[in-house]
Amino acid sequence: MNRKHHWDQVYASKEPDRLGWYKPRLQTSISWISELNLDADAAIMDVGGGTSTLVDDLLDAGCRSITVLDLSENALTLTRERLGANAASVRWLPGDVTAVELPDHAYELWHDRAVYHFLTTSEQQQMYRDKLLRALKPDGHLIIACFAPEAPPKCSGLPVQRYSREDMEESLGAEFELERHHKEMHITPAGVEQMYLYCQFRKTTSTVC
Repeated sequence: MNRKHHWDQVYASKEPDRLGWYKPRLQTSISWISELNLDADAAIMDVGGGTSTLVDDLLDAGCRSITVLDLSENALTLTRERLGANAASVRWLPGDVTAVELPDHAYELWHDRAVYHFLTTSEQQQMYRDKLLRALKPDGHLIIACFAPEAPPKCSGLPVQRYSREDMEESLGAEFELERHHKEMHITPAGVEQMYLYCQFRKTTSTVC
């Protein structure tokens, strides 16, 4: 299956507020990011940002170094159009997070809501982890949200890997120290319940990439 084609079709066929993962505001992500007290120039990577409003809130908070990565160019186009002139303040990066070229030790924060759980093979997960380890600064922060064990086994017609806290710690490896976590029920626009696991990690300074 061509994953890029799948996601381009999804974003071309539905309004953003009718997509299953849509939330008008990512309150947990915004609250946790705010509590990190990052500098305005701290580099932030939003993986799978798509049509999420997180970038809007980050810009409103004064963040000046934001990269939004998504496999779907259609999604990035929709978000740029929504932001208007403010879109010029963001770096837009179309591509597959497991294959895209990223600078070493560039990002203070890596945010991912609902990308990692679509990587269902150990090879895909390792490729993602390799990119994350190289791109995130030592002592950098990772905020990641994936389907919890109680969630459905599929999303957008695709199978997902569901995670408990212990599963997530094991999957990411010893280079990441869990700082906090919680579960959050998401109700899709169609009324489907999806339990998410949110985790915040810190990349340990001893990590060598």
